[in-house]
Amino acid sequence: MRRVSDDFKAFIERQEPELSQGLAQALESTEPSVSVRLNPHKLGEVRPDVVNCDGVTSVPWCAHGFYLPVRPDFTHDPALHQGLYYVQDASSMIISHVVGQLAAKSPVRYLDACAAPGGKTTAAIDALPEGSLVVANEFDFRRAEILKENVSKWGCPGVVVSRGDTARFRNLPGWFDIISADVPCSGEGMMRKDETARSQWSEALVGECAARQREIVGNLWPALRPGGYLIYSTCTFNRKENEEIVGGIVEATGAEIVEVGLPAGCGGIVVRGGMLRFLPSRLLGEGLFMAVLRKRDDDITCEYGGRRTYVRKGDGRRSGKNGAKDTAVKEMTAMAEDCQGWVAGGHEILLRDNEVCAVAGTHVGALCELEGRLDVIYRGVSLGERKGQGIVPSQSLAMSLALNPCAFPVVDVDFQSALSYLRRESLPGFDAPRGHILVRYEGHPLGFVNHIGNRSNNLYPMAWRILK
Repeated sequence: MRRVSDDFKAFIERQEPELSQGLAQALESTEPSVSVRLNPHKLGEVRPDVVNCDGVTSVPWCAHGFYLPVRPDFTHDPALHQGLYYVQDASSMIISHVVGQLAAKSPVRYLDACAAPGGKTTAAIDALPEGSLVVANEFDFRRAEILKENVSKWGCPGVVVSRGDTARFRNLPGWFDIISADVPCSGEGMMRKDETARSQWSEALVGECAARQREIVGNLWPALRPGGYLIYSTCTFNRKENEEIVGGIVEATGAEIVEVGLPAGCGGIVVRGGMLRFLPSRLLGEGLFMAVLRKRDDDITCEYGGRRTYVRKGDGRRSGKNGAKDTAVKEMTAMAEDCQGWVAGGHEILLRDNEVCAVAGTHVGALCELEGRLDVIYRGVSLGERKGQGIVPSQSLAMSLALNPCAFPVVDVDFQSALSYLRRESLPGFDAPRGHILVRYEGHPLGFVNHIGNRSNNLYPMAWRILK
């Protein structure tokens, strides 16, 4: 039996005498549930059979979420790599329901400020109105690459991924309609899954996390427009990182806590003062706290946390030396024009160094503004990169919903060939034209190969390949 420390038990009993009943026992003696969230954009309808597992049941608060009776071999399931579903704790899926209630019918600007690995980002994407712009940010550079991978696999083109400190968002006053901050925390809600969460816990860690959380919210509050919504969440149980942080925001800014309506069958969720609690002692899922705050309509100070906002000038556009396009830029421009037909209409083609991107025309101005203030590492759809005298199509394009299905020859492969592709092994030659070919499995794209006749060179990203 796993053990949580006596110090933690005593602390949580002092913090939450009512909610702590049965909590330590659940953390020590019960097993985590297994759940997935399906991609409605790629599947078109709710299809729990996509995970090839009997005994699937629904997550009450997420229309596309399902519990699995056992944990299958996700690594060797092509559907996972095709972005048809995402393995996510059921408690975290609540973000889709919450965002769906907050977002208007018209497009919004949405920020996921602490986004890696991408579960809550993709869940929010599913609930936002068409045409919305999503910015997903991650402080840690390594985790930012994982975020980029998962966002790319989900396939929705209206997403920008940035990396860096949340302090940069002070440069975007009033820019976002909704901001989600699943802030770094002491991880008490992960103790059932993670030995590190159990062993590293201390009251001192709780205090350090609370200080960091106040700083993060202080950085983000200026970027929220008056009347906009902040979704604050943690995967921890104590009041210091939850209710006390929310109370501090309300006291400092005059924001109001917004009560979220829940669908039927959600009796296990504890609702207290408009804030949501997910406890593994009361439902199938790990620990989660969530509160929604609405910024006052007259709050134009863009201040919380005692620091001032400044705006750095510049629109983020790039140019060659002295504003002149050199030969290389001209060559890239000519190549990029050939990529126009790779995506559906309504997108503009942008050049970023050796990369060609497609961005919805309605988002280009906003993207240029973001690039002048953030470290943007992914935008819209990455169509490909220059190699020699041509553009090699990217995995992002293969995964994207914006891909023009008529742009490339298509070859369908069986299960074993799909796994070989995902291991980045060379595939045999196909009865297909030479050049770039889109490989599919069960009707959904896997990625590209360069068909050279007797064999096909695998273009699957090295960092994404199956290693087992």
